[in-house]
Amino acid sequence: MSKKTLVPNAQNALDQFKMQAASEVGVNLTNGYNGNLTSKEAGSVGGQMVKKMIEKYENDIATK
Repeated sequence: MSKKTLVPNAQNALDQFKMQAASEVGVNLTNGYNGNLTSKEAGSVGGQMVKKMIEKYENDIATK
């Protein structure tokens, strides 16, 4: 599976979103390579991102 962004112009927004999610769960990310993260830390960031996406989706459909 490739790690290709479907909308290249969205990469900066995705990076900001990832940094915000990391901050919310107390994981210190740096710009660039973060291979020093534990699986638990990386999972926390990904889980927080998914949680935020679901919340946004639920809010969007509730206002329709």
